Amino acid sequence: MSSPNIAVIVSRFNEEVTSGLLNGAIAYLGENGVSVPQEQIYSAPGAFEIPLIAQTLARSGKVDGVVCLGCVIKGDTAHFEYISLAATTGLMNASLATGVPLTFGILTTYSDEQAIVRSRNDAHNKGREAAAACLDALKTLSLVA
Repeated sequence: MSSPNIAVIVSRFNEEVTSGLLNGAIAYLGENGVSVPQEQIYSAPGAFEIPLIAQTLARSGKVDGVVCLGCVIKGDTAHFEYISLAATTGLMNASLATGVPLTFGILTTYSDEQAIVRSRNDAHNKGREAAAACLDALKTLSLVA
């Protein structure tokens, strides 16, 4: 398989966390021979908007996969549950509808501390994991296509 064309969507909400996820994803892709030019990194206002942007990219035919990065931290209201479910369901539906891997790197944590731990520059960075999932899905799909 030649080097896939991967896009990354990153939420601006909780940017102190999502920037770490982005760094992890870009590092992992680079370590695996996949370059992501700056124009292939798309900004979303928050996690809720990521599925529409991802679906639009997938339908464009210009990308092989999309790594989706965001962070929703539980607060005092039900907002956390609604946004988390909408982002999860939206990405799953968009991926199934388009046949393009749209990988889930949206943290859904109960505290700021949990989010920070998952976005650090280490092997446990969830941005790295989302990038790995995208490449793995593309590899598997290439075997069955």
